[in-house]
Amino acid sequence: MQVGDIFRFRNPEIRALHLTWIAFFMTFYVWFNLAPLATSMLRAENWLTQDDIRLLLIANVALTIPARVFIGMALDRFGPRRVFSVLMVTMAVPTFVFAFGDSYDVLLASRLVLSCIGASFVVGIHMTALWFRPRSIGLAEGLYAGWGNAGSAVAAMTLPTIALTFFGSEDGWRWAIASSGAVLGAYGIYYWFAITDGPTPDTLKKPRKVSAIEVSSWGDLVLLCLFIVPLNGALALLVYMTHVRGLIDATTATWLYLAIGVVVLYQVVQAIRLNVPILKKGVPKDDRYPFKSVAALNITYIANFGAGLAVVSMLPMFFEKTWGLTPVIAGLIAASFATMDIFARPMGGLVSDRYGNRRFVMMAYMVGIGIGFMLMGLMDAAWPLYLAIAATMFASFFLQGAEGATCGILPAIKRRLTGQISGMVGAYGNVGAVLYLFIFMFVTPQQFFFVIAAGAFISWLVCYFWLKEPEGSFGEEYVISSVDRAIAREQQHKREAQAALAGLFPGKVELAERGDGFQLTARFGSLDELRAAVARLGERASPAK
Repeated sequence: MQVGDIFRFRNPEIRALHLTWIAFFMTFYVWFNLAPLATSMLRAENWLTQDDIRLLLIANVALTIPARVFIGMALDRFGPRRVFSVLMVTMAVPTFVFAFGDSYDVLLASRLVLSCIGASFVVGIHMTALWFRPRSIGLAEGLYAGWGNAGSAVAAMTLPTIALTFFGSEDGWRWAIASSGAVLGAYGIYYWFAITDGPTPDTLKKPRKVSAIEVSSWGDLVLLCLFIVPLNGALALLVYMTHVRGLIDATTATWLYLAIGVVVLYQVVQAIRLNVPILKKGVPKDDRYPFKSVAALNITYIANFGAGLAVVSMLPMFFEKTWGLTPVIAGLIAASFATMDIFARPMGGLVSDRYGNRRFVMMAYMVGIGIGFMLMGLMDAAWPLYLAIAATMFASFFLQGAEGATCGILPAIKRRLTGQISGMVGAYGNVGAVLYLFIFMFVTPQQFFFVIAAGAFISWLVCYFWLKEPEGSFGEEYVISSVDRAIAREQQHKREAQAALAGLFPGKVELAERGDGFQLTARFGSLDELRAAVARLGERASPAK
């Protein structure tokens, strides 16, 4: 795909790209509709306090990490069209509940549920990969992620105006949030009918089971289990920060820690149960992939996306205090750091496509992040403001570009596991945000920037040893293994069997996998229908005379 192809809407893949980034844009617009209206909420509702808002902001990201993992599994089972549509329509409900909530408990519960909408990023990564070939996937994924992610910035710029100008009353914040939920739900319904899972019915490749990520060796299984722990450890850090700030009591925190421990144990057991039989049987050579590449991308996404989320949350105050700026000017500088995403992510994907070595591009961007944040670590009031802004934009350019380069690698690692791999890598971005914000509690802003630079260089080192150039990452089609073909044959045989069963039973027939076998469910309108079906079975079972 060329840059000039972006607006050729008659091309099915270009139309699918635009439909999908708009869906991502809408979900992020709704996800980040709280912070811009927090002041309006405090003015309008005298039962809300600053501490209440802080806890709502934490709740707004609390379930994003497990949601991204769960959504990744759902993608590989149901496909991105269904998952994206259902996610948008479903998340419109807690948006309405939050908008018209009349107690703090209602606001907190609805915001907690709404935090799951942050998993939308993973869905579009999979959908875009279904429509574009490996050689042009970097630019396509970069455009999807960069333009869609702008929903958060647009929410910050437009929601206060909508609340004050279009609705005007004290309840303006409520109607502004409700209107964003209404548009989200309507677009979710439209998306269901407007797009398909790839250009052909067989584009979507599914694994046999989605309870955990399949791996190719015993060492990879150990690594997978190890990488499950930090996903939930980040939730424990959120609980700790909430407890330290006095927002929850010790008893609640203890129960939450126990629940997180149970989830970790469950996920590790699921990974072992799924993979041990596969590894004992032996993984065909053409179906193997290096899970170390997934682990490397987990680390890089901590160092780019996770760092970006953390920096945006502290950058306005840093500029305001260091150079004595007004909150408005400091906020505009911070917004420019985030909006760099609009063209820097696509640029990262484009460079990944054009250079011919996605691994090298990924590592080069991580070096750029390290240098950029080292420069930011040196900034103080003695620096001219224009030079500080330039250093900040330099760091942002490489940070956002690295995210685009990451998205260019993800779909080529293992085709049928794209959803789960994207879910894990995306979740690690949020792990990074939580980790960096936790560190920020104990260091100065300049020290914080040096910590981020160190994280970038560490991720470069991990990529050097673990990240492999994906096979066929610049081909016309993704690599399909013997196992992929076997799964496709099994699914075809299943459809044929279901069609044959439908001829025997007049009611609704469902053939579903259960464990190592299949479960047949047939529904009959009456006892007579059941008797007639049994009679037909008997006739077919009787030997010919």
